[in-house]
Amino acid sequence: MAARRLSRRPVAESPPYSLVGRTLAQLEPAEGTITLTTWRTSGAERHGLRPGQARHAVALCAAVLATAGLAACSSSSSSSTSAAAAASAGSQGSVVVADLAPFSGPDAALGPTYLVSCDGTTAAINNAGGVLGHKFTCKGVDTRGDPADAVPATTQMFATTPNLGLVIGCTSDEAASVVPIINGHKMVAFCMTGQSEFDSVHFPYFYRLVPPDLEESYAMVAIAQQLGYHKIALAFGNDIGSQTFIQPAVSAISKAGMTLAANETLDLNASSFRTEADKIVTAHPDVIFTEALGPTDATFLSEVKQLNGGKMIPVIGTSADISPDWYKSVAAAVGASTLATSFHADNLVTDLAALAMVEAKSTEPSVYAPYIEKIGDGTPGAVVVYSFAQGLAALKAGKAIRYEGPGGPTSFDSFHDSTGIFQIDAYNTTGAVQVTGNITATQLRALS
Repeated sequence: MAARRLSRRPVAESPPYSLVGRTLAQLEPAEGTITLTTWRTSGAERHGLRPGQARHAVALCAAVLATAGLAACSSSSSSSTSAAAAASAGSQGSVVVADLAPFSGPDAALGPTYLVSCDGTTAAINNAGGVLGHKFTCKGVDTRGDPADAVPATTQMFATTPNLGLVIGCTSDEAASVVPIINGHKMVAFCMTGQSEFDSVHFPYFYRLVPPDLEESYAMVAIAQQLGYHKIALAFGNDIGSQTFIQPAVSAISKAGMTLAANETLDLNASSFRTEADKIVTAHPDVIFTEALGPTDATFLSEVKQLNGGKMIPVIGTSADISPDWYKSVAAAVGASTLATSFHADNLVTDLAALAMVEAKSTEPSVYAPYIEKIGDGTPGAVVVYSFAQGLAALKAGKAIRYEGPGGPTSFDSFHDSTGIFQIDAYNTTGAVQVTGNITATQLRALS
């Protein structure tokens, strides 16, 4: 059986839900199956990318920028972008998109990932004429993945970027500390965080297209349930984003009548995890739930396989594990054929910000923000569009539009979360992804 991943697809405003591929009940897990479940970006990342992974970042950034009407970002931009450079961009009439994310520290891969995604999307928008005569440029702002560093970095971002039009990034590492600051400046932000504290607190300028961590945890349990697993081991990294999965998973495991066989925390700075791996192997779990950034999962899973007599214990992971880098490192560690028969994870993508600017006839966040939901969720009679160019043409023709990106339609709630179902995908032996099924909102609610 090919390796599988779970992707979170936004759901339409009401049932019935459109399911893609076979249901989990039809899946026959092969021995040693590694299953991964949760959101975060393209093969590149939830809590967006999860720290250290390229989670849905590329596709998600594209979706956001298209809806906002933004344009070209430079992947060479960094937190060192100066006030002079910002002023220069402003003098050319450019609107700046700030990538507020880690460019250094344990999760240093996240910031560059978002900038790369910004490159392609904004280039396409600029090539289509930009938004209201404006071209767009990107600016990297390094939070170092630490709230203590993120707060002054965010303050400096506002002080040195007069033409700031949108903030992307803001991962689980720093979102809790920077979102109140961003919101206080009336700046729209699409954050890559699944932290549950945002599930019930309303920030008018905060939007999230990645699933709350608790939903991803429920999805992991739902997959284990349907695949017939009963004894669950947890192995999550010690970073902020990964740790938020644990408590919801423990609760859902109990509610599902399963057994928590082991719960180990993986230090992302360690070079070996034999102690943790040995405890898990000794507990004889049916499956391991995991998210650990950087090279941690590759080392950990290879040690699990070694200590388990050369056989891989099935694994269910988060969407952070759906990225070329993750696949390459883990496949090298445990074997591509083993990974191809033992891996699941989820993914999410959606476009939203550039077209909102066009319809609002303004690049001012306080003006275009209300149009994000209007274009994302649509209105009666709205024409469905799938690209910035299509949306721009429809708006110029006087039509109402609903933008639908690679992840499907959005459905924002009062807290600006777009909730949905999780899509199950599979890796084949070459690393390509195939859709195999979905977990519905009803299934998730049963475990909440």
